[in-house]
Amino acid sequence: MAPLLLSLAVALLLFYLGFVRRRPGIPRAAFHRREPGRAGDSGRQPPRAWGPRLSGFPLRLFVHVANTAFGQFCVMPLLLRMNNFTLMHYLDIREDPTFIPEVAPEGREEKPETKNTLEILEQLMETRSHPGNTGFSFKGIQDYLNCYRTGELTPLQVAQNIISSLEDCEKSSPPLRAIVQWDRVQIQKMAEAATTRYRNKCPLSLLDGIPVCLKEEIQVVPYHCRVGTAYLGTEPETEDATVTRKLREAGAIIIGVSNMHELGTGTTGCNPNRFHGTARNPYNPQHFTGGSSSGSAAAVAAGLCPLALGTDGGGSVRIPASFCGVVGLKGTFGLISCHGCLPLSYSTVSLGPICTSVTDAAIAYSILAEPDPLYPYGLQQPKPSLSEILTPDLKGLKLGVNWTFFKACDAEILAVCQKAVEHLQALGASVMDVPLPEMEEVRVAHVICILSEMMDFLQPDFNTHFQQMNLETRLNLTLASQFTALDYIKANRQRTRSMSFLQEIFTSVNCILTPATACTAPRIQDSDLLTGNNDVLTTLKSMRYMQLGNFTGIPGLVVPVGYTATGLPISFQVMAKWWDEAVLFRVGLKLEEFRDMTRKPAIYYDVLA
Repeated sequence: MAPLLLSLAVALLLFYLGFVRRRPGIPRAAFHRREPGRAGDSGRQPPRAWGPRLSGFPLRLFVHVANTAFGQFCVMPLLLRMNNFTLMHYLDIREDPTFIPEVAPEGREEKPETKNTLEILEQLMETRSHPGNTGFSFKGIQDYLNCYRTGELTPLQVAQNIISSLEDCEKSSPPLRAIVQWDRVQIQKMAEAATTRYRNKCPLSLLDGIPVCLKEEIQVVPYHCRVGTAYLGTEPETEDATVTRKLREAGAIIIGVSNMHELGTGTTGCNPNRFHGTARNPYNPQHFTGGSSSGSAAAVAAGLCPLALGTDGGGSVRIPASFCGVVGLKGTFGLISCHGCLPLSYSTVSLGPICTSVTDAAIAYSILAEPDPLYPYGLQQPKPSLSEILTPDLKGLKLGVNWTFFKACDAEILAVCQKAVEHLQALGASVMDVPLPEMEEVRVAHVICILSEMMDFLQPDFNTHFQQMNLETRLNLTLASQFTALDYIKANRQRTRSMSFLQEIFTSVNCILTPATACTAPRIQDSDLLTGNNDVLTTLKSMRYMQLGNFTGIPGLVVPVGYTATGLPISFQVMAKWWDEAVLFRVGLKLEEFRDMTRKPAIYYDVLA
């Protein structure tokens, strides 16, 4: 082993020296001054990145080398340069840094609601119960409520079906691994209480009796909050997170906690440790679900529940929702309380629902979006308003597209998403070209912020539980250790600029449109299941359209709009200004009409049968 490591070290050193000498990059002394309020390049093509796909022994060896002195001083700095993560070194940004992307609601005069939120949601569900397309459709909240209200099924009967499905998931080959902790007694207890309420005609809310699951990053009594690891959450939780409590108060049946990419450090959902295993994509179990909220998306797509919760710091709700062909919402930063969630990254993470439909996302939004005195952000948020989403068309809406940025995706995705834009135009919306300045700076600054904050929180774990972490986690945290305080401050100066650009853009358009991801769900290799993997290029493509929302705090909604020739889902993203989730739902409802059919996943449990 020693000669092999020595050979590798020498080869990398020579490559490093040759790279530094030949690289046509920016000279160290050259700075690019960014004038306040004046944008740099808009929507330019993404830069070339470098990073071979590693798994198995090569990944193990690379992680070992990366954590040697040679790795710290030569290999990791080389990786930073090759993937442009040193960009901040060469920028002179004058704006003051924004460390938290919290934006106060506009002081606009609130219009009187012609209907209350419950009436609007009931009307939305009634519309969804008569879809224009035929064939398969996911069972949504409305389908459960119809069964309960008519007496066709009780919540307890549905719970028994779910328990049987969970048992089957564990026995199947390969196992789905969507729900990693569940308890028969807990499920039955909540279902019995919901059954009694429906019998007495006094349901608590539209979520009463509705099965839900929560990402393992969120505290749920009595489960272990392991956050995808083999070392955290050694004791069962004794206190619920705020969102867990709100779901219980709404009468939801919590069927368990869902799988996730370890510590949220990746976008595939690959997790080889002993407590978790890798969640499988219900549309094709030989493909990843996306991450990090992998199990939440898999559970919804497989029919185990119509609603799941995840966290989104770099697309971790929207990427798995897109790869699994369901709806995902990342709300405005601070919209939904993160109290009781592991604070892996305090400036980029938002909590959000993964659902079967836009209507179900609106229902979750109406119940979960509320100021929480235990959570310091979003305390001044406006009340949820849905009165303007019930429209027959999109007349009066201005939708922004930066076509250079939009087209930086796989050909099949682009073809479907361009047709989706045409569909929105046909409904009366105006589509306008908009600038998206300095997107490469956004990409780099977001990575610096999220990895630096995660490293800050996980530094004790990195020192004491290094050998218990997955290889990919070790590598990402090793990369994070390369960033400096200067990098972090400059990244947050860039955040100030990017938020200012968006404020200007949203004076002329209501929404920004992009594909959801630049690639579809990647294929699982056998070695991935044993050691995990590290695939820089796939990570960059899956996060390409996600990072702007996390970095600046604006909301984003992903909606499935089609499939590849091999049957993998393709999704579309709509982003809006801070606190304007209602316009996302309005556009999202029309996007659902674009797809003429919904394909049934290869793994699907009809718990209402």
